[in-house]
Amino acid sequence: MSAKHGDLLVKGVTYAALTALSVFMLFPFVWMLVSSFKPFPEIFAGRSFLPIEPTLANYVALFERYDALRKFWNSFYIATTATALSVFLCALGGYAFAKFRFPGRNVMFGVLLASMTIPFAVLLVPLFVMMRNTFGWIDTPWPLIIPGAANAFGIFFMRQYMLSVSDDMLDAARIDGASEFGIFIRVVLPTALPGLASLAIIFFMASWNNFLWPLAVLRSERMHTVPIMLNSLQGPPGRTAFDLLMAGSVLSVLPMLLVFFFLQRYLIAGITAGSVKG
Repeated sequence: MSAKHGDLLVKGVTYAALTALSVFMLFPFVWMLVSSFKPFPEIFAGRSFLPIEPTLANYVALFERYDALRKFWNSFYIATTATALSVFLCALGGYAFAKFRFPGRNVMFGVLLASMTIPFAVLLVPLFVMMRNTFGWIDTPWPLIIPGAANAFGIFFMRQYMLSVSDDMLDAARIDGASEFGIFIRVVLPTALPGLASLAIIFFMASWNNFLWPLAVLRSERMHTVPIMLNSLQGPPGRTAFDLLMAGSVLSVLPMLLVFFFLQRYLIAGITAGSVKG
């Protein structure tokens, strides 16, 4: 066998293995999507993978009986606001740690990294008491937006990305008379768009899927988010509304897919720039 044929065989086996792995990983999502159009008795009947009698009744019931539109709006408002604020503040903090020298910088950065090792469950009770007694923010969106705005991981992430920003470019802007904040807004942020897009996707997904903290601070049903709504569809064995749960799960995935598709060009631009620099 020639070397060329050997390479083709290796590529063929590799592509076949990757295709099989992709199908295996996508199957649960496809099953969820197909099941969302099935009546409840048909989901586990095992008669057919595809719906025998496709129906939109699951989606209609979700919006009529559980006020899903309000839940989706609550999740969207909280996720977008928290993401925008967190990305901006983390970029600001990352820029300061990467490009400024000040007393105690390394110690502060070490404390920041150490804080990432603290589980959120440890902070849940004192944070809840603070939100209730000090700020009176229980049953409002603010506990889901403000406390995590200056995220330790986000600052660390942006600090590592900001290290790649050229110091010569920043010095040139200073010579032209730009203020430090002006340099950050007009020079640093456009340069760091791929990093900002990556962080925005991470923060949006984390906020959209957040369950424990919203469950603790959002008391009234009108303030509930999508994960809380999906949890309410689960019941004791034999009582879980799988038909509505499948429909709600499909809808809950769509915003994250849209965010990824909207920001993927910035991710690709960052990967391409990195490969060219390398």
